[in-house]
Amino acid sequence: METFLGIDYPTLWYLVVGLLFSGYAILEGFDYGAGAWHLFFRKDLSRRIAINAIGPLWDANQVWLIIGGGALFAGFPVMYATMLSAMYIPFMLFLMLLVLRSSAIKFRSSEEMPWWRKTWDIVYFMSNTLISFLLGVVLANILQGFEIDEGFTYKGGVFLVFLSPYAIMTGFTTLSLFMTQGAIFLLLKTEGRLHARLTFLLKKGMIFFILSFAITSFYTLIYIPGVTDKFKEQPLFFILPILAFLAVANVPRLVSKKKYFQALVFSSLTMAFLLMLVAFQLYPVLLPSTIDPNHSVTIYNAASSQKSLGIMLTMVVIGAPILVGYLLFLYKTFNGKVILDDTSY
Repeated sequence: METFLGIDYPTLWYLVVGLLFSGYAILEGFDYGAGAWHLFFRKDLSRRIAINAIGPLWDANQVWLIIGGGALFAGFPVMYATMLSAMYIPFMLFLMLLVLRSSAIKFRSSEEMPWWRKTWDIVYFMSNTLISFLLGVVLANILQGFEIDEGFTYKGGVFLVFLSPYAIMTGFTTLSLFMTQGAIFLLLKTEGRLHARLTFLLKKGMIFFILSFAITSFYTLIYIPGVTDKFKEQPLFFILPILAFLAVANVPRLVSKKKYFQALVFSSLTMAFLLMLVAFQLYPVLLPSTIDPNHSVTIYNAASSQKSLGIMLTMVVIGAPILVGYLLFLYKTFNGKVILDDTSY
């Protein structure tokens, strides 16, 4: 098996896919979180400002989802096919909600009628909230595993099987984390009465996150089998949950000092460390099988050919700096408080 710097190609592609979806969770997380607060803003002007805060960024942030999905399909086609078969309903709902969310952003302010704007406000709020929840549901199901046979074929049910108690808890935890991230981002982009309103809402959001995070963490430790086995084998990686806890604890401290940019950094680090915990716990498994662990989809039995992975890794080395440079330029260009004009949503 070919390697680069002593790391085999499937492991490197596992890291690439993980980085792409982590970037998506962090950047789209504050987009979805901002939308999940939408109906908590009472005035039409406040809602317009909140939408325009993410207006120049939301479609660029979705690039991470497109690239991540493409990387998953190209690098691990077996995993891609099996997971979509198992989670068909959540993914179809997810795509439908993405379309509705985009439509709400585009159409919401195109007409002046109150009923028109209120309808799209509800669509925008519901789509962001449900997308955030579904992402947590998908993550929880991956951790719990699927009924996969020796041919990597999903043998379980389709209708609402994915809504286990653990999946629901993880969905609410993801939603609360995104809402915290979104409120912090909006505090960086707003001023005046809306800024004061967001300060109040952020406190509620952090309480929501801390409670849901604590409940889900305890449930994970007690009811998810083997969740601590990897850490017993490699104690050095205990640093990951410690860093995640410190990042979570640091967000309220920074918010209380009104250091919102630093708070946004640490809420982003919270997402990164939690996803790293998931990746470490699963590796080298991509989709655990609840029928027989030997039927699990791994980075080795699901990977494309060594040649394909080598070519794609070369493309990553070339394309990654371009993507990062584009995002830095975009965020630098649209830095600062929101100002509404004739081109605004």
